[in-house]
Amino acid sequence: MTDQITDIAVSIEGPDSSGRFVVVCEHASNAFPAPWGDLGLSAAQREAHIAWDPGALGLARGLAARLNAVLVHANSSRLIYDLNRPPHSAGAMPARSEIHDIPGNRNIAPSERLTRTEALYVPFHAALRAQIARKLALGHAPVMITVHSFTPVFNGKARAVELGVIHDADPALALAFHAEACAATQMDARLNEPYSAADEVTHTLALQATPMGIPNVMIELRNDLIATPAQQDAMAERLAPLLLAAVAKIEETR
Repeated sequence: MTDQITDIAVSIEGPDSSGRFVVVCEHASNAFPAPWGDLGLSAAQREAHIAWDPGALGLARGLAARLNAVLVHANSSRLIYDLNRPPHSAGAMPARSEIHDIPGNRNIAPSERLTRTEALYVPFHAALRAQIARKLALGHAPVMITVHSFTPVFNGKARAVELGVIHDADPALALAFHAEACAATQMDARLNEPYSAADEVTHTLALQATPMGIPNVMIELRNDLIATPAQQDAMAERLAPLLLAAVAKIEETR
């Protein structure tokens, strides 16, 4: 049995897990490996939310452990390549993020876009697709959960929402999970906030889950709620039963 497979683009934790869930964390890392280096950013900028989703990987690991899931996560900063964006998107290698200029992404040549795409995007999504194919082949009827975090203040504006539940073309699991979260927690949980598919944030769902009819949802936690390992573990303990209940609910009607 293999516990983990890893390279510069992707890590797969628990590839032999027997559960149905496939947990994905595209913005897990703020690593800036060679040959790209720091993209001209300060140490503080490389630690900030623009570079990754703080707390998301710890939460994703907690959920994967409780759901007996395989976890597929990124190993490089989303500023080098945002794995939740297609290669032709300006957001895949942004020249600016929120109030920050990204010098190393300014005027990227097509050849450099291709290099990053082939080094990071292609192997990440190939690895994810392979894990989905394994579940399908074994008859495990996969369910995809993508895990993200968002900053409490964006462009100077405070965000009250605590839990965002986002869907692509198939809203069934998102609607069921949102209902469970509203009923079972005191959190400010909202559908398609602080982002929605209109903001290009559902690429992984649209690419990997929607075409195969796989139930899916993207969850966004405000990062002050998952700032420490203890908070991440507690949130995973809170949300995992709600995800299981949501899947059971949608399967009652299918």
